[in-house]
Amino acid sequence: MKLDLKKPIAIFDLETTGLNVTQDRIVEIAIIKVYPSGEEEVFHSLVNPEIEIPLEISEIHHIYNEDIKDKPTFKELAEKIVDFIGDADLVGFNSNKFDIPVLSEELLRVGNNFDLSNKKFIDTQNIFHKMEQRTLSAAYKFYCEKEIQNAHSALDDTRATWEVLKAQVEKYELLENNVEFLSDFSRAGNTTVDFAGRLALNSKNEVVYNFGKNKGKTIKEVSENEPGYYGWMLNADFPLYTKQCLKKEMEKIKKVNDNDNKPKERKQLNNFSENKTTTESNESIADKLEALKNKFKS
Repeated sequence: MKLDLKKPIAIFDLETTGLNVTQDRIVEIAIIKVYPSGEEEVFHSLVNPEIEIPLEISEIHHIYNEDIKDKPTFKELAEKIVDFIGDADLVGFNSNKFDIPVLSEELLRVGNNFDLSNKKFIDTQNIFHKMEQRTLSAAYKFYCEKEIQNAHSALDDTRATWEVLKAQVEKYELLENNVEFLSDFSRAGNTTVDFAGRLALNSKNEVVYNFGKNKGKTIKEVSENEPGYYGWMLNADFPLYTKQCLKKEMEKIKKVNDNDNKPKERKQLNNFSENKTTTESNESIADKLEALKNKFKS
């Protein structure tokens, strides 16, 4: 079936050197961009990760160090990838937990501040798990009655993900045929602020820490009671996007605090001005009296 699109979507998949979002690198990226008209465009490239691919990982996706030694680095591809995605919303399988955080991390690592905050994210794995509890291969077989010929090939997995999404929307009446609904439905658990789920929104729509000893506490509360915690997070091994989101929230808090302090500063300034005026007035009167005294003396 044809998905109801108001703007393009970019279905993508990554193969990487491992599963650590902050440490591992992309070795293959495939994107299928689908326009509201139904037209499709494909971007596909192997990537030199500039680190070694562990043999046990190569044996999964069949990309070895020899295969990528002469391929472009992510830094060389970043602008092409960003331009290709453009204003499209993002679709993947387990993408909210892995592919999107990894892509964001790679972009920030090379100094590309591509804004992902205004995009919708559809994760077909979350839809699948809410409905059937399976893997991509099982999802492809269940929804499309097909076998993935080359599992862990980024392009084949991407095509399978696209077919699964269309089949899911067609199969379940519960699923509305629009990106906004599918993006909201793809969310797992709390409303998170960052991809890694370290920051979240509470019932009052305030940003809170979503892990560790300060879980559930607002960023503002922790910054007041434990100011060193913010610095610790920035220096610790958290994803760059998590740190970027935290910095933005701290900037908002600082701006609010500065605005709150302005009335106090204005009041202090007014008091100073009033006192100064009073003092000047008193000095002026004293000068006049002294002048009169001098006049009568003469």
